[in-house]
Amino acid sequence: MNDPLTLLPAGSDVADGVLRISGCRVDDLAREFGTPAIVVAEPALRARAREYREELVRRWPRARVVFASKSFPATAVQCVMVEEGLGLDVAGGGELRSAMKAGVDPALVVLHGNAKTTEEIEYAVAHGVGLIVVDNEDDVDRIEAAVPAGSRQGVLVRIVPGVESSTHPHVATGQVGSKFGLTPEAAQPLIERLRRSDRIDLRGVHAHVGSQILDPAELAAAVEPLAAMGEFEVYDLGGGLGARYTYSEHPASVSDYLDALIGAARAHLPASAELIIEPGRSMVNAAATTLYTVTTVKRDARNFVAIDGGMGDNLEVALFGQRYEAVLAERMGEEATEDAVVVGRHCESGDVLIDGIALPSARVGDLLAVPATGAYTHTMANNYNGYRRPPVVFADHGSARAVVRRETWDDLFVRDL
Repeated sequence: MNDPLTLLPAGSDVADGVLRISGCRVDDLAREFGTPAIVVAEPALRARAREYREELVRRWPRARVVFASKSFPATAVQCVMVEEGLGLDVAGGGELRSAMKAGVDPALVVLHGNAKTTEEIEYAVAHGVGLIVVDNEDDVDRIEAAVPAGSRQGVLVRIVPGVESSTHPHVATGQVGSKFGLTPEAAQPLIERLRRSDRIDLRGVHAHVGSQILDPAELAAAVEPLAAMGEFEVYDLGGGLGARYTYSEHPASVSDYLDALIGAARAHLPASAELIIEPGRSMVNAAATTLYTVTTVKRDARNFVAIDGGMGDNLEVALFGQRYEAVLAERMGEEATEDAVVVGRHCESGDVLIDGIALPSARVGDLLAVPATGAYTHTMANNYNGYRRPPVVFADHGSARAVVRRETWDDLFVRDL
């Protein structure tokens, strides 16, 4: 039998038939913060960050973990990562500014992007960002123009490793033809240019295979192509380890992932090099659950259970068909009696959160909890149909606090002129 607690954040339990997340009853959370709400078990989030850092350094002492902020760029989440000793990977001006607000050491920031603007590069240089990942010749032109005479900016060159992965095409990045990075042949003359620059310090190379990759061998396959580029001080091996969303999925553990990755590093890379990894989805996904209220139940050709959110707070299904599970959070342990389709409130036929799930017979007012929503939900939330983006709530051993407030109706008009 599938146990919902195996998908919910570590530390979750059930009391009197009601789900509790890090000691907080979800009915209490719904009353205090409303629904929809993204609830993060803060102890689980911190434990995952420590696990990554400790397991990596144990295998390769000269290494660091850099959290891929794009997966959950709430300032409070970035603060947790900084407090747990991680650096931050950012992919744009907004993430860069929130990283600074979170108190990160700028030297531990890695700036990515295939189309960085002059403004972003100038900001990064001015604020002491440790590494800018060069994706193209234009990046080099902008960096050299931004760096003052007598100073140098550390960079990595993004290499396309030529690794075909088994993930969805929308989140695959390591294959030839990707919009990210340069093939080894195209990268070589750029590397030579960087070595001649008096304003750029070429530190090393970077590769990323993709996201939601369940087989660590596919991630480790990028190491040898990086090694073939030559000997460098830094090798950034990217991220991409998949997270568990459903009962049937069993992604590799952090230990198994790092065994594969560091095994390849020992085989191909200089022992003196510094290694960087950039986990995102696998760092945050399991720590969060989204709470919804059932607004409508329509039993017709199918049993439609409509909630007060949907693609305004979770685009993963519409973007690449991500599968989720769900529970009626105040009726835990009740027998599932019908097959339901959980749909959102947005005016799109594609606004289907779960296309077929066994639930107890749902009623209007039920609380529906969808686990494994820490990655790419908050960051992609939107205002479609005038939807107000939901709050982010941290739960911690029976106490709860909002770290991102719910948008107000007035917020929808703050940019009007």
